[in-house]
Amino acid sequence: MPKKKHFSAGRVPLILFLCQMISALDVPLDSKLLGDLVQPPTITQQSPKDYIIDPRENIVIQCEAKGRPPPSFSWTRNGTHFDIDKDPLVTMKPGSGTLVINILSEGKAETYEGVYQCTARNERGAAISNNIVVRPSRSPLWTKERLEPITLRNGQSLVLPCRPPIGLPPAIIFWMDNSFQRLPQSERVSQGLNGDLYFSNVLPEDTREDYICYARFNHTQTIQQKQPISLKVISAKPSKERPPTFLTPEGNESLKEELRGNVLSLECIAEGLPTPVIYWIKEDGTLPVNRTFYRNFKKTLQITQVSEADSGNYQCIAKNTLGAVHHTISVTVKAAPYWISAPQNLVLSPGENGTLICRANGNPKPRIGWLTNGVPVEIAPDDPSRKIDGDTIMFSNVQERSSAVYQCNASNEYGYLLANAFVNVLAEPPRILTSANILYQVIANRPALLDCAFFGSPLPTIEWFKGTKGRALHEDIYVLHDNGTLEIPVAQKDSAGTYTCVARNKLGMAKNEVHLEIKDPTRIIKQPEYAVVQRGSKVSFECKVKHDDTLIPTIMWLKDNGELPNDERFSVDKDHLVVTDVSDDDGGTYTCAANTTLDSVSASAGLRVVAPTPTPAPIYDVPNPPFDLELTNQLDKSVQLTWTPGDDNNSPITKFIIEYEDAMHEAGIWHHQAEVSGTQTTAQLTLSPYVNYSFRVMAENSIGRSVPSEASEQYLTKAAEPDQNPTSVEGIGTEPDNLVITWKPLNGFQSNGPGLQYKVSWRQKDGDDEWTSVVVANVSKYIVSGTPTFVPYLIKVQALNDVGFAPEPAAVMGHSGEDLPMVAPGNVRVNVVNSTLAEVHWDPVPLKSVRGHLQGYRIYYWKAQSSSKRNRRHIEKKILTFQGSKTHGMLPGLQPYSHYTLNVRVVNGKGEGPASTDRAFHTPEGVPSAPSSLKIVNPTLDSLTLEWDPPSHPNGVLTEYTLRYQPINSTHELGPLVDLKIPANKTRWTLKHLNFSTRYKFYFYAQTSVGSGSQITEEAITTVDEGKMAMASRQVDIATQGWFIGLMCAVALLILILLIVCFIRRNKGGKYPVKEKEDAHADPEIQPMKEDDGTFGEYSDAEDHKPLKKGSRTPSDRTVKKEDSDDSLVDYGEGVNGQFNEDGSFIGQYSGKKEKEPAEGNESSEAPSPVNAMNSFV
Repeated sequence: MPKKKHFSAGRVPLILFLCQMISALDVPLDSKLLGDLVQPPTITQQSPKDYIIDPRENIVIQCEAKGRPPPSFSWTRNGTHFDIDKDPLVTMKPGSGTLVINILSEGKAETYEGVYQCTARNERGAAISNNIVVRPSRSPLWTKERLEPITLRNGQSLVLPCRPPIGLPPAIIFWMDNSFQRLPQSERVSQGLNGDLYFSNVLPEDTREDYICYARFNHTQTIQQKQPISLKVISAKPSKERPPTFLTPEGNESLKEELRGNVLSLECIAEGLPTPVIYWIKEDGTLPVNRTFYRNFKKTLQITQVSEADSGNYQCIAKNTLGAVHHTISVTVKAAPYWISAPQNLVLSPGENGTLICRANGNPKPRIGWLTNGVPVEIAPDDPSRKIDGDTIMFSNVQERSSAVYQCNASNEYGYLLANAFVNVLAEPPRILTSANILYQVIANRPALLDCAFFGSPLPTIEWFKGTKGRALHEDIYVLHDNGTLEIPVAQKDSAGTYTCVARNKLGMAKNEVHLEIKDPTRIIKQPEYAVVQRGSKVSFECKVKHDDTLIPTIMWLKDNGELPNDERFSVDKDHLVVTDVSDDDGGTYTCAANTTLDSVSASAGLRVVAPTPTPAPIYDVPNPPFDLELTNQLDKSVQLTWTPGDDNNSPITKFIIEYEDAMHEAGIWHHQAEVSGTQTTAQLTLSPYVNYSFRVMAENSIGRSVPSEASEQYLTKAAEPDQNPTSVEGIGTEPDNLVITWKPLNGFQSNGPGLQYKVSWRQKDGDDEWTSVVVANVSKYIVSGTPTFVPYLIKVQALNDVGFAPEPAAVMGHSGEDLPMVAPGNVRVNVVNSTLAEVHWDPVPLKSVRGHLQGYRIYYWKAQSSSKRNRRHIEKKILTFQGSKTHGMLPGLQPYSHYTLNVRVVNGKGEGPASTDRAFHTPEGVPSAPSSLKIVNPTLDSLTLEWDPPSHPNGVLTEYTLRYQPINSTHELGPLVDLKIPANKTRWTLKHLNFSTRYKFYFYAQTSVGSGSQITEEAITTVDEGKMAMASRQVDIATQGWFIGLMCAVALLILILLIVCFIRRNKGGKYPVKEKEDAHADPEIQPMKEDDGTFGEYSDAEDHKPLKKGSRTPSDRTVKKEDSDDSLVDYGEGVNGQFNEDGSFIGQYSGKKEKEPAEGNESSEAPSPVNAMNSFV
């Protein structure tokens, strides 16, 4: 019975069953479908990077991974192997890498503090976890201190310090009294981010003896208490009123650095009398909407999910009736590394190409490093299919040995990212994962989606067929999705039938059948109609439905999209809804909804309940616009606007909106001015200087907003001096002898009057020079020439107009232009760490000689001579730059056994300084690469000759070659392994005294004094013993001898005589039980010949398509078909998965001993070579 699958008419399932983009596909771990596929490990769960533990509980460090075969786990601690078997307190969960450290019974959490890393490994590679920093939480006590009582006069400011002990994680601070009641806070009294309690001014009611600071450590659920502080406020004559000053932060400017994604918290707390109010602005922009929050009575500004765009200058302003004070906080947003494109798993087939891409961003730009199976790729075994180019690894012509797990590490000074991505090389024939004979039911004229989830490597191609002999379906009518799904955009009645999905790749083919039925749509042929009835009467709605005969609909009635009231006045029969004794509450929209398993339809009608003598309904609308706008009380910076409201159209006016137009600077553009209550008809408006104002008013009620009124008369305010200065003032030199001063100019509205200009002032920061000033027009840049090189300057830009100057601006610091550094780094020293890594040290240059912003040091190094070949050749120089003031660095990726030269230069914003004296150094020997080639030539009966080319990278002086070889019999069993040492000056060697007609496998590698290099393997077969084959031929030719022919003729004559005698006796009426004896002893001449007596078995037609049996053997008569190979691929390696190079050598992995399958008659259509059968060994 086919399995049914429905498509809802209202919701076509466009989520496809399985994404088949093989370049990013995990091998499915479904034991029923793909249980025999291997997959490298993947870390699925791990503890956080910064893991703070509770010292009162056992330590659990998580590490879970998946893979096939299931991975094994190991751990490192502080960079070295962590042997858990040697610590009785440490256990690993079965089938998992999770560590459990039992510190409850004994031991201390501090003993296990450190950096842990988990490795999950199987035969396909190794995945690693993040570095998990394990630290126990700490909740230290307050140090004992004596706190003297504090006595202040009424109105003075005060800061009560908290200074909590440093815990892990940091404590949460709050102030309470002896009764554990929180102390009240306000704009006058509040707690700062550092935990201190700030008083803008004290009052007599602040007197108390129990100001207590508490520190709560959530991780250990403990609270620590500071000694109580006593405060007495003398109720004498209050202090004189004073303008605000900041208690925190100090000075006019401060710096703040925050990481991307965190919450940026800026704090300004001021003292003064009366209590100041805090305001916040961003000097070069606006505060972000929906991410900006004010805390602590607006003393703290918080911006969530901060990004680089939030960098800039933020200004807090403290105001009271006596004045204002400003503080500028320069915010810089840095960023720990974050992913742009993390590497994704690759599943490839042998010979395919692929790419791993690891792209991350951060501030500063993160460094990208690659590891393979947890080992830095620079020191990992070489893979000829792999090429690394920065953040990309390119794979070409991969083989099964290319399978591995790669790790990408993106790091900067603020953190790191680590991602595992495996490369899994598989050769698998297609498999279809969708269940067979699924029945799809679809409504006519709707889309139909037929699933065909598949897997295979290489990626199979998918074709769909309709019927048993139909052609492949093409995309002129159908849509073939990448995941194998067939889409019929508009399914018709003739679309019904059986569809076959066929998946093919070079390794095989798979197919699956599904079935499609097309159903008639459900329709409402008689819809309910709108009705107007008087209250107390009866109303009936009709709804008739037509549907497919095989589908059973359900009819449901709704009122206003909800269930019908639970009232006996409502009754439903087959096609009707009847409501009796209608009341006003019964009015609304009634909907008839018909649903089947495949679709749904609905129709609605309204019911209006009226009184027996209905009255006209009122008209509701937006208000009419106000009119008669009038300006009165016209002052320099204010005016009173009066208007007359329009008709409210039966909905009361809730508010009036006032807008203005500046005809002088922005004619035709209206700006929001104010909003007032709907009961007001006048508004006092605050104005700016030198603006030609016009006003208009709009009214708003619950229905909406009116059109604007006619504009009022124009009113030009008097000019005044500017009340603000330009923002974003900077001083940066572009040449060694200049200083370029730039700023963001004021707009026309901010100018407050005609003749806008700027007074630009500057002087050296560290000198005694007076300010130099110049007045420039309304521009945004001024260049100061003839400055010393890279000298700090103080800069001010002040706005002025024809009326006067803006307030005195704050000075900012800039620098004149940079020049190239003058001095080279000295005392350059090189320490060779190993054959591929060197460490370079140098002395820093004097900062004055840098003549600019120190950006770092740059090392130029090049390979000048190969110690192995003793020939000098120049190679392109390589460059490594080390940021900041570092005085040492590592040179990775060096060539072993080579001569290098290097020099060091200092770098600033202008460029590089002079080079230091060249330093030469040598790298020691390393292990060689694999021999460049290995060929077997001149095979004889008992010998093979090997020829090879030396390694392309000897990495030292070759001391010898090692040859290891072993025989392989016909059942793929490996014989004893033989080791042979060969002098380093040889490139040819002959092995003698080998077994004839035997396959051998060779392992060959070179050695230096450091150790052995990578090996190269090859296989070959000795030739056949022709003498034995000739003997077999002579044994077969005995049938041609004369004596043998005569003997056979005599036997035939004797049988003929016996038959004649039997015939005569039968004719004479004798009874001879020939039939019974024939049944019991069938004539061997007319029976099929059996395998065990050396004769032929059953005849098998080639059209039977019987599968080949792996366990089949050569017939006992030792006859061999002419076309049979002497060495069948079916009996070697992976059978059909084996491949040959162009020179005939075999490619593939030797699979080891195979299980023998029982012979099944003579069904095999292919037999192995008799030579192999005779000469196989155990």
